[in-house]
Amino acid sequence: MNNLLSIYCKNIDRYINITGGETLGEIYRRAVDIEGFKPICARVNNKTEGLDYAVYHPKQVEFLDVASPSGRRVYVRSLCMMLYKAVNDCCPGTRLRIEHSVNRGYYCRLFNGAEATETVIDALRKRMRELVSLDLPLTHFERLTSDVKEIFARQGLNDKVRLLSTTHSLYTPYYSLDGLCDSYYGCLAPSTGMLDIFDLVPYKAGFLLMARDQNNPDAVATPTVQEKMYGAFTDYLAFNQVIGVRNVGELNLAVEAGRSATLINVAEALHVKHIGQIADKITERFRQGGAKVVMVAGPSSSGKTTFTKRLAVQLMCNLLDPRMISLDNYFINRDMTPRDEDGDYDFESLYALDLPKFNEDLNRLIAGEEIELPYYNFELGKRQYRGEKIRLDDNSILLIEGIHGLNPELTSAVDETMKYRVYVSALTTLAIDDHSWVSTTDNRLLRRIIRDHKYRGVSAAESIRRWPSVRRGEERWIFPYQENADSMFNSSLLFELAVMKDYAVELLKTVPRDTPEYGEAWRLRSFLSYFTPIEATAIPPTSLLREFLGGSSFHY
Repeated sequence: MNNLLSIYCKNIDRYINITGGETLGEIYRRAVDIEGFKPICARVNNKTEGLDYAVYHPKQVEFLDVASPSGRRVYVRSLCMMLYKAVNDCCPGTRLRIEHSVNRGYYCRLFNGAEATETVIDALRKRMRELVSLDLPLTHFERLTSDVKEIFARQGLNDKVRLLSTTHSLYTPYYSLDGLCDSYYGCLAPSTGMLDIFDLVPYKAGFLLMARDQNNPDAVATPTVQEKMYGAFTDYLAFNQVIGVRNVGELNLAVEAGRSATLINVAEALHVKHIGQIADKITERFRQGGAKVVMVAGPSSSGKTTFTKRLAVQLMCNLLDPRMISLDNYFINRDMTPRDEDGDYDFESLYALDLPKFNEDLNRLIAGEEIELPYYNFELGKRQYRGEKIRLDDNSILLIEGIHGLNPELTSAVDETMKYRVYVSALTTLAIDDHSWVSTTDNRLLRRIIRDHKYRGVSAAESIRRWPSVRRGEERWIFPYQENADSMFNSSLLFELAVMKDYAVELLKTVPRDTPEYGEAWRLRSFLSYFTPIEATAIPPTSLLREFLGGSSFHY
């Protein structure tokens, strides 16, 4: 007979006696079973595990539902596998590719078989609903990687075979749904019966897989219009196709073949080209009497600062005289700053800025007048003046970088013809494989972890702890306005995660195991394990990535 063990369950704040070998799902049904709460996964010693995880030692366990960040990821991954099963059943031989997140959904395309017509999409939706009603298990396995590669090769999942060939792991976990196998970096739901909220919406050349609404988990998310965002993604996907690096497996093979320098040079050249094109558009409008003020906005760690400095260089090549001012100088005094829901000062709020003064100064500058720039003393929490004056000459153009640049209210008193808006974000187009994409949010978080440690003395654990608050600010103050941009710049670099890998992993290893942030650090380390590292020595000093790694020729 197995020995009795005790685990501590955070959900009910007490210890539970278990028999060694019980799964988390069995433990929940037998000893927890909170009314109205339906777990989809659990945090075990601060690491996310599936409900099929067997417990053989004392653990701390917290059961999570779909409203939690980990639960949402599990739900979306599981939907992706159910969609793959539906495509396999309805359109045998057709290749499913889930390319990226856009319009609050996940953009999917079909290749080498059926096309994404409304009839086909209806059939897929119907089959997915049948799979939900059947409540089929999503069964977890782990076998020799060589055996898993054979399984995937038989199913035509050559992208996964290529990836596994470059990771050099002895064993590989995977899942099976009614005999169809797939792999994801993270656990899945116990069964299809839990995946009842979803939709498939026709979009462009494919369709959107819509999951649960993040703000209302009991409802399916509804698409938003993000045509400019879609265009930015599409441009880079075409670039990836041309150079033959569409996923991590292909990137790893290119690195192993000694092509790293070529990839870096081509990706950096693409940045130069796009920044130059944006500068040309701004210059054309400036020459026609408009675009005196360029607003550069984007979420955290998108590379706004380096983009703005490189844009200034391109504008100088166009014989313009760029001047820069910071929105930070227009903070109102701290005692007047709005507070967030936790009672803390909300410096990311639009209303933390002195909007009337900012608009007055912009209009005076556009009119050719001289102004004295305010200076915000963060130590005192007060505005000061230090005699710094600025005037725009006939050939001068003003560049302003800040998170609110696309919000019409920021410059409501300034003539629209005088403004040009640029949205900057790291829209990662590299896929892990056909059914798993690289999250833009994860890319930015890794950039932030490295930058904050290097330049601000902030630990990886603290960067991870603050991230949800940063994301909430972005959802409120940045993302709703991104389609207002006149131009979008994709700051991602095809090679960057391979370059950041060694930096990030060492920092992520410092996150203590007994902190809630450990689970996120572990997840990011698992994600980075797919990449073959690239040395940073080949990165040019003007690269946007230098803003985070150091070694930039720009001053910050």
